[in-house]
Amino acid sequence: MDNRTQQEILRQMTRRTFFKQVGYGMGGLALGSLFTESGFAAALQQTQARMDPLAPKKPMFPAKAKSIIYLFMAGAPSHLDLFDPKPMLVKYDHQPCPAEYLKGERFAFIKGTPKLLGSPFQFEQVGKAGHWVSELMPHFKEIADECAMIHSMSTTQFNHAPAQLFMNTGFQIPGRASMGSWLTYGLGSENKDLPGFVVLISGDSNPDGGKSCWSSGFLPTTYQGIEFRSQGEPVLFVDNPDGVSRQVRRDTLDALHDLNEDELKTSLDPEVDTRIAQYELAYRMQSSVPELMDISKEPKEIHEMYGTEPGKKSYANNCLLARRLVERGVRFVQLYHRGWDTHGSDQASDIKHGLVARCKETDQATAALIKDLKQRGLLEDTIVVWGGEFGRTPMNEGRGGSPYPGRDHHPHAFTMWAAGGGIKPGASVGETDDLGYMVSKDPVDIHDLHATLLHCMGIEHTKLTFLFQGRNYRLTDVYGNVVQQLLA
Repeated sequence: MDNRTQQEILRQMTRRTFFKQVGYGMGGLALGSLFTESGFAAALQQTQARMDPLAPKKPMFPAKAKSIIYLFMAGAPSHLDLFDPKPMLVKYDHQPCPAEYLKGERFAFIKGTPKLLGSPFQFEQVGKAGHWVSELMPHFKEIADECAMIHSMSTTQFNHAPAQLFMNTGFQIPGRASMGSWLTYGLGSENKDLPGFVVLISGDSNPDGGKSCWSSGFLPTTYQGIEFRSQGEPVLFVDNPDGVSRQVRRDTLDALHDLNEDELKTSLDPEVDTRIAQYELAYRMQSSVPELMDISKEPKEIHEMYGTEPGKKSYANNCLLARRLVERGVRFVQLYHRGWDTHGSDQASDIKHGLVARCKETDQATAALIKDLKQRGLLEDTIVVWGGEFGRTPMNEGRGGSPYPGRDHHPHAFTMWAAGGGIKPGASVGETDDLGYMVSKDPVDIHDLHATLLHCMGIEHTKLTFLFQGRNYRLTDVYGNVVQQLLA
């Protein structure tokens, strides 16, 4: 070996590479120990995970659910106008808010002493469970008994982007892994031709938190949420460019695979494994995604039930796609529908017009999704979650003297619901005070919600960890308790 070759080897042997090699060496000793201690199954699982990071993994204990569909209403729906009626608000409508609620309080936009705002909508108790439901949700009334209501949710964040990040990742700053990423990291996926975590977007724009809401954070990027589009090219950059045949693509990927394998031997960087796996998944998706996204072949009665229109971008289409995805074994599907930010700055964003429009866009398809999953036997092992990033104030915002009724951001109390997959049908957890301002009974925070959903998926939330920068991280950080009242 000449001097130049030696210098090149030393140049490539960075401090980081050295420690990676030492780590892999220790890993090899541990692997040998597994074999000698009859740990063949565990060793095989490690090898399989290296070859296919999304291969199905066994839960930590028997699971009630296999997948989650998360219906994220970005912008934050008003619990006071949909699921949590307050007669006191109606009685004292347009009266100044009591001073004790305002002392030391910070609002996103409200200034001065705001006036209380009673809901203009009628409520009724429905089904055997007796859930209160607004007239804005007529279709939800049909499936209310399948759902568990959480009336005592709260968060620490009162602006959209950090609140959406907190709801999705358990932390308000970008950089942490989202719940969908944690689930696919912990459980893999049951369809090798589709991503384990799929995101579908509708509404007037992307969520305020952006793609960080479905980021894999410090987890390997193979667990990143993949955005599917219900209109146009389903997945950006997956199709072959003009003039490139499928065989040419296959030959190209084979060459890239060999190059990446050589790089892996030198750098021992696990992200190279991710790169190899993602190239192969993208190739398989060229065949699997077009069939998945073609909802035109669904029966007429299904389209009528959901209100779908093939070829258009809509929340209804995305709900039907969500059913098709979990039907094919995708672990986590998240729908974002933006536009729930009803400040009342104008007619389009007030509770008498904007909120009504959002309910019309979503109510039928949401109820149809629950009905469809149930009739196919999928609701038994699929959890459906519905909610936003926080609630809305019991007071009218009145920004700039606007005549349109609207509500500001409210982190102290809001409502979410869940159904299926180990969730107790008809359950009602928590209460708020007479104005719907603060939680008055059985508080549930975001970490509690995450811990409960992981529990239904067969995961002990304190044990699903990932070592990053010298510390074991988890979705629930150092918090979270399973909400027993939600469990079937």
